[in-house]
Amino acid sequence: MDIGEGPETLEKPVEKRAVEEELRSLLVPDLKDLPSTPRSAVESNFVRYYAVDFLKPGHDQYIYCHANGLCVIGIAPTHRALSEEKGVSSIDFNVGKSDRSEIKVTGKRKRNAQHLHPDSALCNVCANGSFYIVRCCVKGSLLEVNNRLIKHPDLLNFSVRIYFF
Repeated sequence: MDIGEGPETLEKPVEKRAVEEELRSLLVPDLKDLPSTPRSAVESNFVRYYAVDFLKPGHDQYIYCHANGLCVIGIAPTHRALSEEKGVSSIDFNVGKSDRSEIKVTGKRKRNAQHLHPDSALCNVCANGSFYIVRCCVKGSLLEVNNRLIKHPDLLNFSVRIYFF
């Protein structure tokens, strides 16, 4: 008998095909098991937390935390400012002694970042003549704010998922 002949060689291709089919079934998902739309980057990369009634009733906020420690903070869809009749009319980042919109963070170590506590004010949101203070909710450093909200505060009325911190 030559090498490569015999009953052992017939079984190896069958076993190899079975292993390949098993690997394929594990690696390539079935189309009916996939969601109709893929998850967004926020859904797949951030852990969601909600601060319900933070310091006052109806002042609901969200905190999206990334594995690297970055937190994105905003007002939740259930916040009182969004339930007002005309919605959000203005946003002011000038709170207390500093204007949060004018910070310029530089370098690898994020110099000039403002250090904040959970009860530190981030901005004032005006809706239907009422002012609501948006708080930090977590201890950390403020790196940037969404300056588009200063010019277009109505962005919050249409999509609460526009992030501003």
